Amino acid sequence: MFDFEKLEVYQKAKGLNKEVQRLLRSSKNADSYVRDQLHRASISMVINIAEGSGKFSPGDKRNFYTISRGSVYECVSLFELLHDDGIVDQGTFQKFYAAFETVSKMLFGLIQSQKS
Repeated sequence: MFDFEKLEVYQKAKGLNKEVQRLLRSSKNADSYVRDQLHRASISMVINIAEGSGKFSPGDKRNFYTISRGSVYECVSLFELLHDDGIVDQGTFQKFYAAFETVSKMLFGLIQSQKS
């Protein structure tokens, strides 16, 4: 087992990505650019946690966890656009918002723990 697979934040981000991808497959009427950006940002959130966990220096780890957190913020912004366009209803928006907020807080903790 790789170290990143043991991280709770990785597991939560991976599960959240799965939900985002499922939503994207069912939301054909969303703008293709927004769909593509959300697809990429959601994957970036997950893979940067994995890549960061494999780094040796605290600064390198912190950098990748920070990039992952930036991708979380990007996802939230894209969900706001989908909500504003009526593609995502209020309940779905709130569910995803809360999940992204949880992952963001967990990443913040990881970032803080990597201070040298």
